[in-house]
Amino acid sequence: MGTRRIGVDVGGTFTDVALSLDGGLVTAKVPTTADQSEGVIAGIRTACAEAGVDPESVGEFSHAMTVSVNALLEGDGARTALVTTEGFRDVLEIGRQDRPSLYDLDAEKPTPLVPRRRRFEVDERATADGVERPVDGDEVRALAAEIRETDAESVAVSLLHAYAHPENERRVAEVLRSALDVPVSASHEVLAEFREYERTSTTVVDAYVRPAIDRYVGRLTERAKALGLPRPRIMQANGGITDAETVRRNAVTTVLSGPAAGVVGASAMAAGERDGGGPGRADE
Repeated sequence: MGTRRIGVDVGGTFTDVALSLDGGLVTAKVPTTADQSEGVIAGIRTACAEAGVDPESVGEFSHAMTVSVNALLEGDGARTALVTTEGFRDVLEIGRQDRPSLYDLDAEKPTPLVPRRRRFEVDERATADGVERPVDGDEVRALAAEIRETDAESVAVSLLHAYAHPENERRVAEVLRSALDVPVSASHEVLAEFREYERTSTTVVDAYVRPAIDRYVGRLTERAKALGLPRPRIMQANGGITDAETVRRNAVTTVLSGPAAGVVGASAMAAGERDGGGPGRADE
């Protein structure tokens, strides 16, 4: 008997479940719930009951979701603070020269995920060749006190050239993690690539959705365990899957989790039709 696999995709209206077993496929569709993990478990129970199998017999559990993208679209992510190099506080608003409506004097920019009052600068400097001015730990501790006053629920740290020399950024993140009881996303851990706008904006998104992802994946993991299911493996925006703990640390990778699952599924179906005149295998 092959491994029984279950896949769940959460949409805005319905949660879809596909259970692959013994060469067959059983599906279920249930309403998406406010706490998406409740709908996921309800769908799995429905599919297993229809197939006449015990959830404990399932060997793999893969999951695609919309928690991150919903937080971004609805604007209800975490209150996020940003710590960056002195002089780069407004990178989020300045953006890059390559943008829509370049010559439109009345063009409206989207509201930054971090308002200016929650953006903080630290006196440090690094170039692509190395650190020129180390960060002062006492300054960062004082900064932590200011951040605490804003009631921030998450913090993004993005220092200039941290992709190449993260020593200062690593020190800032260590101090903030020690001083604050909120998650801290550091750009060299989230996206260690050059260009400060792209790296900063991606790190801010990670911090913005991280608390929601952490809560959701935590609840889902506990409910799956109670049902006898394996720990969920989460679909990422790149079309791959990873373990639950990884996405709880790197929440930004789940922003297009649901749409990516659709692309991967469509690709598998198309490949099956090309190769043998029929849909791809149910467990692909």
